[in-house]
Amino acid sequence: MKKYKALKFIIPVIILGLLLSFLGFSFYYKHFLNQNVSISADKEYLYLYRKSNTQDVINQLIAIDAIKDTAELYAFMIRKNYQGRNIVPGKYKLSSGWTNNRLIDHLRAGNGKIDTRLIITQARNLKHLARQLAREVLLDSAKIYDFISNKDSMLTYGFNKETQICMFIPNTYFVDWDITLKELSERIYDEYQKFWTPERLEKAQAVQMSKTEVITLASIVYWETKMAEDIPVVAGVYMNRLRLGMPLQADPTLIFALDDYSIKRVLNIHKQVESPYNTYKYNGLPPGPILIPPIKYIDGVLNYAKHSYIFFVAKEDFSGYSNFSETYAEHQAFAKKYRNAFKERFGNK
Repeated sequence: MKKYKALKFIIPVIILGLLLSFLGFSFYYKHFLNQNVSISADKEYLYLYRKSNTQDVINQLIAIDAIKDTAELYAFMIRKNYQGRNIVPGKYKLSSGWTNNRLIDHLRAGNGKIDTRLIITQARNLKHLARQLAREVLLDSAKIYDFISNKDSMLTYGFNKETQICMFIPNTYFVDWDITLKELSERIYDEYQKFWTPERLEKAQAVQMSKTEVITLASIVYWETKMAEDIPVVAGVYMNRLRLGMPLQADPTLIFALDDYSIKRVLNIHKQVESPYNTYKYNGLPPGPILIPPIKYIDGVLNYAKHSYIFFVAKEDFSGYSNFSETYAEHQAFAKKYRNAFKERFGNK
């Protein structure tokens, strides 16, 4: 009788223990072992907005079809206190095969902030730049363009429609994915201010140029040469022309003025375009940059090579380097070599 009573007590305890063990293992398996994240290559990013709650996160995961079991995940998120301030807005890269625990740890770490890289490169104009910026942040390219090309926005930072693009120093910036237009402009302007160090400002003053003039010349030099050794030499040619009061006669400024980037060879007819960017008609620098030049070109202008060259033309070996000369007669000889080589290779294109 006593044994029977003992069994009546022990068996439920054993069953309860087994049940709890099963539930514990089931919980552990579901969230720590089971692979609940499954995504395609074209949907590997999760975008979280500001003030998102736990359900918003689930909805975003459903939108990109990333989760097999959302109900279990939601419950686990609440259990791990992934809510409120623990939800950091940003752009998060996900990987297939993650467990619920791995996913939540990734999101709680706020890794989206470092995943959002804003890369500014050699944009030709503000519209091109706006499209470039819109690829990485939650801002429409049209809205970015309207804001950065707005007269009031330009005046706020001391630029005009020709020089506004100078504010955008090519670099990689880490920003919030849902950064606002004002925050974006403030960040870019702050980086612009940091770029112009006392040393660079001193060099600009020494060559008697404003910051926008340095960037403008750097943009022309960038178009003229991609060879690092030639950057300061080409810059020196243009500095000599400016000093002598000669027209820059920079072909890239005509292409910019005509807004025809299909032009491979500038002809006499192109030189007739009426534009302040026509450096064959008008002396001095054009009113603004013809693109965003890389930093090494800006520094190349600030540290231009001092020499007596006032002409240059591409080498006839098509190496990308240039032949430099002090006299027009010498320049004509180099130009003839290039023309002959061009005709031999490409015909009369």
